[in-house]
Amino acid sequence: MTSRWKQQVFAAVFALPLLLTSQLLMANSMTSTTSSSAPKFTTTVPLQGFKGGVQPLSIERLHASPALAGTSPRGLSLSPDGKRVTYLAGRDDNQSFYDLWQMEISTGKRSRLIDADKLAGGELSDEEKARRERQRIYGQGIMEYFWADDSQSILIPASGQLYLYNVKEDSVSTLPIGDGFATDARLSPKANFVSFVRDQNLYVLHLATGKLSALTHDGKGPIKNAMAEFVAQEEMDRMTGYWWSPDESNIAFTRIEESGVELVTRNEIYADGIKLTEQRYPYAGKPNVIIELGVVSLATKQATWIDLGADKDIYLPRVKWLPDSKHLSYQWQSRDQQALDLRIVDVTQQNVAETVVKERSAAWINLHHDLHFLKQQAAFIWASERDGFKHLYLYDLQGKLIKQLTQGDWVVDSLEYVDEKQGWVYFTGRKDSVVESHIYRVNLTQGVASIERISSRSGMHNSVFADNEPVYLDYFSSLQQPPQISLHDATGTHLAWVEQNLVDASHPLYEFVGQWQMPEFGHLLADDGQRLQYRLFKPVPFESSKKYPVVVRVYGGPHAQLVVNSWSEADYFTQYLLQQGYAVFQLDNRGSGHRGTQFEQVIYQNMGDAEVRDQKAGVDYLRSLPFIDGENVAIYGHSYGGYMALMSQFKAPDYFKAAISGAPVTDWRLYDSHYTERYMGNPDTNKQGYDAASVLPYVTHYQSGLLMYHGMADDNVLFENSTRVYKALQDEGKLFQMIDYPGSKHSMRGEKVRNHLYKSLAAFLDSQLK
Repeated sequence: MTSRWKQQVFAAVFALPLLLTSQLLMANSMTSTTSSSAPKFTTTVPLQGFKGGVQPLSIERLHASPALAGTSPRGLSLSPDGKRVTYLAGRDDNQSFYDLWQMEISTGKRSRLIDADKLAGGELSDEEKARRERQRIYGQGIMEYFWADDSQSILIPASGQLYLYNVKEDSVSTLPIGDGFATDARLSPKANFVSFVRDQNLYVLHLATGKLSALTHDGKGPIKNAMAEFVAQEEMDRMTGYWWSPDESNIAFTRIEESGVELVTRNEIYADGIKLTEQRYPYAGKPNVIIELGVVSLATKQATWIDLGADKDIYLPRVKWLPDSKHLSYQWQSRDQQALDLRIVDVTQQNVAETVVKERSAAWINLHHDLHFLKQQAAFIWASERDGFKHLYLYDLQGKLIKQLTQGDWVVDSLEYVDEKQGWVYFTGRKDSVVESHIYRVNLTQGVASIERISSRSGMHNSVFADNEPVYLDYFSSLQQPPQISLHDATGTHLAWVEQNLVDASHPLYEFVGQWQMPEFGHLLADDGQRLQYRLFKPVPFESSKKYPVVVRVYGGPHAQLVVNSWSEADYFTQYLLQQGYAVFQLDNRGSGHRGTQFEQVIYQNMGDAEVRDQKAGVDYLRSLPFIDGENVAIYGHSYGGYMALMSQFKAPDYFKAAISGAPVTDWRLYDSHYTERYMGNPDTNKQGYDAASVLPYVTHYQSGLLMYHGMADDNVLFENSTRVYKALQDEGKLFQMIDYPGSKHSMRGEKVRNHLYKSLAAFLDSQLK
């Protein structure tokens, strides 16, 4: 079992642009109070009770090695036999170069299992580069791995080649996959085969015989087999296009035909030249791929096709086999995303599916991964927001509701594990605090009344369970504690540390913790009465008699959340700003995540309106504080946050003296179909909404104090979004600053790029606010 950790706040800040709208309370009717559910921190707290040093932070140190967060493994897994914890860890001298490590559970002994230097390095293919960008996977060495079901071997994809590690012999062998670059490789459920995609076709390698077989043959040009299309990767969190049946007899796969998708020639501008890249980019309102779902037999190499219905302009966000290997489920989503069906088909008898669950919404339906088919009874667990909050439900296989498992004005984050033997369902959620995520369990028989929390410490908990036992790894962090990893039993009892990561005198953060600031949490009331959570960081040193300029750090889009009690690399620059004499404020406006449909769907067909009013309400509150200089307020955000920075300054120039906008969407007609139409509808039927949600109509309101930056090879939020604003501002004779980064993608990776970027941002803020 391997796990891709849920994206943290940092990933949201440098990720896809999501948007939210929220309506705010006017300043004279707004209240601010500390939320009863928020963690209580003093303004300055040494981490973990250590005094630590008072060394000031430099920008060069924020992302240098060793990492300030200390040892923070990724890619954690429990071996199927439960004897080892495995994880990827960066090196002391290069935190972005990963080796595979292990911890023996019985002894606690740690050792490097696979040295990445033993694997042949090489340049990634363009397809794999794009896929990693979609996955938000960055680094070198070993980036992913897959345990065999018998715990005797591990598959490691690296630089287009495939390697198999033999645990008993402690040896690595190169698999004979032929010429070409393999992507999306994995072991079959019983580890008899390795499957992968090459040249837009699906292949399988029989490990015992070394026989390589192509299961599809027509992949080329606009035809792609077993591959996830752009919007599936970027917006649906579906990174694959094929799925093994549990008994290894069949593979379900998608076949996409993308000739109708607009072919865009992008200029990826690098320091030493310009690369012309052709990309099928599905703009909002324009044609998507045509998708088919097939099942190919390993015995006959023949494919049969599932009847998805007459409407071909649809999405296929999820596919999952039932335990019997005879039935296949898939989720059918309408183009407007107001309808989502869970369908099941018997692949041995027919190709027409039965719809067992229908979800409908007047706005949109959020996708999830929370579908689990039980093995000991003909039933499944499904997540739904039908009562306004995401909760878990138990259905029989005909779609009859057996019982609701969770309930209340709070959301389930994700279904984590089902222990059928003992009758427990484990999940993460926000039952006790919207700014924290905890691990809970609920009894399958007793339902809602039996919910109990098994994580204890205040902060953010993510879990990885063993395949067959309710033993789990808890990936925990808080504002006061960089990520820690511990092993727990079914009741949450701590069994062992995998990485305690204490901030002691040997920790990279230790010399800085004496000035590391904790925020004050609270909430404001929006004009519709809903709570807007905020956190406020005070400068260090802090003097109550002074007035400080303030930087509003914003994201503001759906599904994202900045106001949380968790560790985040995005907060390093915040800590730097605090030590330069700035206050830093963050507010999750309506439209952001983990608050239910009423809070999120305020933005429907009207992005950039209510969320700006919410941020204005935040500034009204700041201006009521005696230590805030209300005339010197800047707003800074990246991606959706970059859009928010532009909209906020252009629509409310009397609130924001300065703005920093990174990689913004500036006209939603320039962004992709699945994301944009979910929130804005179709541009042909909502022209007025798209016009109002664009940055460009408000350029004339801009006065001064704007810095924009963008990666010149961005394939997510295309560079054209920024150049259109550049031209509009220039035509208006408006003065502004811009920094464009040759070769940089949307996430602005790289220590040198980040150092230059943050130095530029700090200098700009000083010039505008001091």
